[in-house]
Amino acid sequence: MAKGNPDKDFYFTIEKEAMAEFKDRGSRFIAFAFPIAAADDFKKRLKELKEVHPKAAHHCFAYRIGTDGNKFRSSDDGEPSGSAGRPILGQIDSKGLTNISVIVVRYFGGTLLGVPGLINAYKTATSFALQLSPAVKKPVLAFFRLQFDYTGMNDVMRILKKHNCQVAQQQIQLFCELEVGIPKTRLALCLLQLQQLRGVEIVAL
Repeated sequence: MAKGNPDKDFYFTIEKEAMAEFKDRGSRFIAFAFPIAAADDFKKRLKELKEVHPKAAHHCFAYRIGTDGNKFRSSDDGEPSGSAGRPILGQIDSKGLTNISVIVVRYFGGTLLGVPGLINAYKTATSFALQLSPAVKKPVLAFFRLQFDYTGMNDVMRILKKHNCQVAQQQIQLFCELEVGIPKTRLALCLLQLQQLRGVEIVAL
């Protein structure tokens, strides 16, 4: 779980991208905070920002994914060790957020800021961006594969909608297959109701 969030049934993230800027002695630190579901989402956005800001001196970042607290990464991208990525991740964790990344683009202003100055700059830019994108509470999901005949589609979808489930993937033909995320708070009742439908096969993912 992301630090600061002891609730195993829910997690906190942001829903839309936010951008903020911090300046110190001529250097510009532009922070982009955005939601991600996987490392590939982060890589795609980093590639885009490097194309938009090719003359920036550094593209430092941190991200945290998932609800077990184990999937995270940070990078100083050439800045002194521990002066950029860690302060960015520290701001993410201080708000108890996950499924989120922050990339801070730095344009060098000609004056060295020193490690304390860099830590403050990356921390402040990240904090500003996170303030512009309020945290939202989302349910932790358990994922299952459902297989059933097309004639059972309406009954299956009615139950999934009732329990606020998310459909991650679907193949709709005469024989249907859905990959769904069921909120853990509704898991037992939702599975019971699905099991009561004729011909529905349920496999945990």
